[in-house]
Amino acid sequence: MSLSIWTGQSYPLGATWDGKGTNFAIFSENADAVELCLFDEQDRETRIELTEVNHFVWHCYLPGIGPGQRYGYRVYGPFLPSYGHRFNANKLLIDPYAKAIAGDVTHDESVFAYPWESDDEDLGFSSLNSAACIPKGIVIDESFDWEGDELLRIPRHESVIYEVHVKGFTQQHPDIPKPLRGTYAGLAHPVAIDYLKSLGITAVELLPVHHFHKNQGHLVAKGLTNYWGYDSLNFFAPYSGYSSSGMYGEQVREFKEMVKALHQAGIEVILDVVYNHTGEGNQMGPTLSFRGIDNSSYYRTVEDNKRYYMDFTGCGNSLNVRHPQVLKLITDSLRYWVQEMHVDGFRFDLASALARELYDVNNLAAFFNIIHQDPVLSTVKLIAEPWDIGEGGYQVGNFPLLWSEWNGKYRDTIRDFWRGQDSNLAEFAYRFTGSSDLYESNGRSPSASINFITAHDGFTLNDLVSYNDRHNEENGEDNEDGDEHNRSWNCGEEGETDDSEVLQLRSRQQRNFLVTLMLSQGVPMLLGGDEMGRTQKGNNNSYCQDNETSWFDWSLATKNIDLLEFTRQLIAFHHENPVFQRRQWFQGRAIHGSGIRDIGWYNATGEEMTEEQWNEGYITAISIFLNGEEINIPDEKGRRIIGDSFLLLFNAHYEPLEFTIPEDLQQWQWQMLIDTTLPKFVENGKVYEDDQPIEVEARSLMVFKRLR
Repeated sequence: MSLSIWTGQSYPLGATWDGKGTNFAIFSENADAVELCLFDEQDRETRIELTEVNHFVWHCYLPGIGPGQRYGYRVYGPFLPSYGHRFNANKLLIDPYAKAIAGDVTHDESVFAYPWESDDEDLGFSSLNSAACIPKGIVIDESFDWEGDELLRIPRHESVIYEVHVKGFTQQHPDIPKPLRGTYAGLAHPVAIDYLKSLGITAVELLPVHHFHKNQGHLVAKGLTNYWGYDSLNFFAPYSGYSSSGMYGEQVREFKEMVKALHQAGIEVILDVVYNHTGEGNQMGPTLSFRGIDNSSYYRTVEDNKRYYMDFTGCGNSLNVRHPQVLKLITDSLRYWVQEMHVDGFRFDLASALARELYDVNNLAAFFNIIHQDPVLSTVKLIAEPWDIGEGGYQVGNFPLLWSEWNGKYRDTIRDFWRGQDSNLAEFAYRFTGSSDLYESNGRSPSASINFITAHDGFTLNDLVSYNDRHNEENGEDNEDGDEHNRSWNCGEEGETDDSEVLQLRSRQQRNFLVTLMLSQGVPMLLGGDEMGRTQKGNNNSYCQDNETSWFDWSLATKNIDLLEFTRQLIAFHHENPVFQRRQWFQGRAIHGSGIRDIGWYNATGEEMTEEQWNEGYITAISIFLNGEEINIPDEKGRRIIGDSFLLLFNAHYEPLEFTIPEDLQQWQWQMLIDTTLPKFVENGKVYEDDQPIEVEARSLMVFKRLR
C-alpha cells in the first residue's frame, strides 16, 4: 500500500475523516514508539510509524484514507509488569477513541501479553501476533440528518424509566422482522415503539451499548458469553453485535436512527455506562487496548506492587480517574454521546469507584467537579449506582447536586415491607415520600431518588414473589454467584406451581409492588418485562445468559394480559395526578407529625401515627392521605397546581384488617379506584364516607379518590 503520510494534528483523538483524508491520534505517555496499522479487505496489515508527538499524543494524517478503513495500533515500550508497564508490540490494540469497531475479540492465547504456559504467569512475554483475533477500529463518516432532532429534556419529576436490554427486548418478538430482531433497528421498529408508548414510559435505560468484551475466557469454556455487556473495551463505539447491518461502521448510523425514532415518540434514551473498569480484567487478563497502550496511565495499580490492580469493582481493575487523560477520555466520551448521538442521559455503573481519588470515596472528586461545570454534561440526566465493592463504597445519598441515584434503600425497604419482614414504618415513610433523609440536606429534590423494586441485576418481579433462593445453576458457578440476600418471598412454594392460592397471592404481591412504586415520590424505574410477568426461572445473575433465559418471551404479553393492562393503567394514573410527581418535598419538614396539610399519616383505626408506632417493627399497616390541592410549587408557567387527593391504605399483615377513615377526612366521600386483590382498576368503585369501616385484605393495598 503506497501512502502519503502527513504530520496531522494531536486533536481530536481517534480517527477523524474530513472528507479528503483521516487524522489519527492516540495518547500514550510512556510509550517509546507507536505504529498505526491499516488492514485491507484481505486482512493484510500495513504499519505506519508515528513520528509526530505532542503532549504524549502520537499522530499523523493520511490523505485518501476514509470511511470503512479498518485500523489498530501497536505500541512499543518496556514490558515491566512489576513497575506497571505492559507494552508488547506483538499485540494489536483497539483505539480508545474509535467511533466504530468491527466484531468481537476471539478468545485465543495470542491476545494475552504472556504465554499461557509461562512459569512466571503474567511476567512472561508472548511473541504471538494477536491481529487475527482483535476487532479493528473503523473510520466513519459522522454526518447524519437528524431532521431537527434535539434532546427531549423531560422534567425529571415527570419521568418513568424502563430498564431494558437492546437485544433481549426484541430478539423473540414475532411481529418484528427477523433480520431486525435483537438490534438497534429492532428497538426502533414501529411495533417496539408502539409497545413502549402504550406502556406510558418516558425513557428507556439501555444496558451497556459501548463496545464490550463478549467472549471472555471463563465464559467461553462454559459455552456462555457476556450478555449484559458490563466490560467495555471502548467508550465511543456502539456495540457492533446490535447492528442489523454487516457493513463496517453502520452501527453508528443505526444507533442514531434508533434515538431519532424514540425521540419522535417522546421517549428519552439513557445509557448505562461503565467507566469504572474495562474488559481487560486483572493482571492475568488479555491485552486488548488500554493495557498495551499505557497501562500505568489508564489503570489504578497497587502502590507498592504495580504488577497488581486496585479493584473496587470486582471485575479485576479500576480506571485511574486521577489521571488527566482518563478524566478527559470519560468526559470526551460523555459529550460525544450527547452531542453526536443525542442521548438524554447516563446511568453510571458502580459510580462510587469514579469518586475514589485515593482510597476513600469523596463526593468532591475531580470527576464530579468536571461534570458540574461542563455546559453540556451538567444539563443532561445523571444517575449514579451509588456503590462499589471497596471499603466505604456504599454511598447512597452522598452524591452531589445534579445527580440522581439508584435508591437501594428504597428497594430493600419496600421488599421487606411487602414480604412481612419486621421493619419500622418510619423507614417505609421516608422511602415512600422520596427519601428526604438522604437527599434534602444537600439541596436535591425527590427526583434525586430513582425508585426501583427490581433491576437487571437480581430477580425479575415475577421471580421476586416466586423464589426464596437464587437458582443460577446454568451459569456454571455451582450456584454461588449472584446475591444470596434477595429479600424475596415465594408465597409458600418455591418456583413454578399449579397451586391457585399461591398464584393468586403472587399476582397480588406483584400489584402491591407496582402500585407502591408508581405512587411513591421520586422517579419510578420499571425493569423491562416485569409488566408482563417475565421470569428467569430464579436466575438472579443472568449476565452470561444470551438466550431464552434473558430474552423477552412475548407470549407472556397475552398470557398475563391482566398484569400488562394493570401496569399501563397504573403508569397513566401516575402521569395524570400531580400529587404523585411533586417537584419538592412535603412542606420541607419532617415526614410525620401533626399539622401537615399536604400529607397525613394514620394507623388503621384512623388516628394519627404516634412516635411509638412509627418505630415499632411489628406494625405492618398504615393509611396515607395525599392532598392534591395543597401542592405548594407552581407549574412551569407559574400556575397553581390543583389535582385530585387520595387516601392509600396499606396492609402488609398476613390477615385482613379493618381500616377507618380518619376523622378529619370524613367530611368527604371516598371512592375506591384500586384494590390489589383485583386484577384491574375498579370501575365505578364503592364510595365510603363518615366512619364506615373498610376491610383491606391481607397483603394488599387500596387507593381511594376524594370526591369533590
